[in-house]
Amino acid sequence: MEDLSRYYTLLRDSTRRKIIEILGTQEKIGFKELRATLGLGVGTVYYHLDMLSDFITQDKQRKYRLNDRGQALYRILKDGNVPTTLEISETFSHRIGKWLFLSPVFAKTSKPLRLLPLSIAILLIGALGSAYANLDPALFFYFPSSPYSFLGTVILFIFNWIGLFLFVELFASVIYRRVGNDIQLFTSMGIAAFPLAIYPYIYFALPMVFSNLSLASFQMIMQYILIVFQVFSILLFSAAFSFGKGIRLDKSLVISLMVLYVNIAILFIMGRFT
Repeated sequence: MEDLSRYYTLLRDSTRRKIIEILGTQEKIGFKELRATLGLGVGTVYYHLDMLSDFITQDKQRKYRLNDRGQALYRILKDGNVPTTLEISETFSHRIGKWLFLSPVFAKTSKPLRLLPLSIAILLIGALGSAYANLDPALFFYFPSSPYSFLGTVILFIFNWIGLFLFVELFASVIYRRVGNDIQLFTSMGIAAFPLAIYPYIYFALPMVFSNLSLASFQMIMQYILIVFQVFSILLFSAAFSFGKGIRLDKSLVISLMVLYVNIAILFIMGRFT
């Protein structure tokens, strides 16, 4: 029998256990029926199905059913043979992961209209902060002394994230065949922008708090802060893509790093890095 600890993340999630139990009792089920039974959003259901991809398959009618490994996992759950030690050995790491990716927050985007105002507010805060701090926003990067007007900087910040949203929509549609669920994705991406949205305010306020700070020290401190915020934003963007389009977190993290690489490559081509 396979080492169950490899599947701890799958087994400890109640939604995934429920999907396995549904497929185990009904043998096969369509996506719409499964979504209605679970009462979850499209992206959330796709996410859990993707996480269970090693245990389920689809027939010619595109209905989901358990494969041999899934049947074995269903019998384990049905017989109550899941080791209790799993809940002890993985709890700490699971909590760390939830904190890093803010999974409980993104899970609430399954009803995106509730958090859409917050998402829009975060983008506006970031746009206004960039303009007040006179920073030139370039998605995951900032450059001092924006060449644009106040309004131009505001528009540029928002345009960057709308452009990223459209890119993700296209990528998910072409590569993963995931269409729709646009509002949840946009809401999630707005939340993911939070670290970079508050960076301009730190940039603006730090010299006021530490008036004796030299220019070289200020630039070094802000560079380190930006790196921390960039890493956090990449993690949050991965969670946004994962929940918004139902892509497994490990896959969405790779996509996030690819987006960062493209961002850097474009800035190099534009001569922004010297």
